[in-house]
Amino acid sequence: MAFSSPLSVLFARSPIQPMQDHIQKVYECTMKLKPFMEAVFAENWDRVLELQQEISSIENDADDMKRNIRMNLPKGLFMAIDRRDLLDLLSRQDRIANKAKDIAGVITGRSLVFPTSLHGDITIYLDRCIEACKFALKSINELDELVTAGFKGQERLLVEQLVDELDKIENDTDKQQIQLRAKLLKIEKEYSPIDVMFMYETIDWMGGIADNAQLVGDRLELMVAR
Repeated sequence: MAFSSPLSVLFARSPIQPMQDHIQKVYECTMKLKPFMEAVFAENWDRVLELQQEISSIENDADDMKRNIRMNLPKGLFMAIDRRDLLDLLSRQDRIANKAKDIAGVITGRSLVFPTSLHGDITIYLDRCIEACKFALKSINELDELVTAGFKGQERLLVEQLVDELDKIENDTDKQQIQLRAKLLKIEKEYSPIDVMFMYETIDWMGGIADNAQLVGDRLELMVAR
């Protein structure tokens, strides 16, 4: 019978791949918002409900993965990355999927109809927010190589470049959010005050995708700096 020493078990349980699998699932969840919003703009509520359920299911899968990582994260002395850093990184990743689920849930629950004049701006804004998640994914996918390189060299430079790009994207989404809210302000009296309130909230939550993606980059940058 094969025998594994305690040391070999500690070294074998790398949490990096599960972290990468988790953010891949998170990205899959946010990507579903693109066809979801297309269906919302078309007022195809059957399709909206279908996609909302898909988003909720993917987010639930991400939650299961998060819990599994937390329960199985090594507590030994031989991890290349501090356990607390990984747990914080995992929480930040998870918040991205939570925002996607919240957006889909509120819009579906209220059958929220957005002003046609805002459809184009919302689409551009959402695409940029999702792009932030894509760069967070790219950054985390470099984590194994980064650890192998000892958090230095070309791999460190690559991660720093990805994090810089994340910052730029998040700044763009902040500006787009301000412009979008200003356009809504000009026409909000034409719509139900409660609907308008949820429109503003939806815009904020879309920005939350980019904000949390940028925070993933921030945490990774801190890990690299230590």
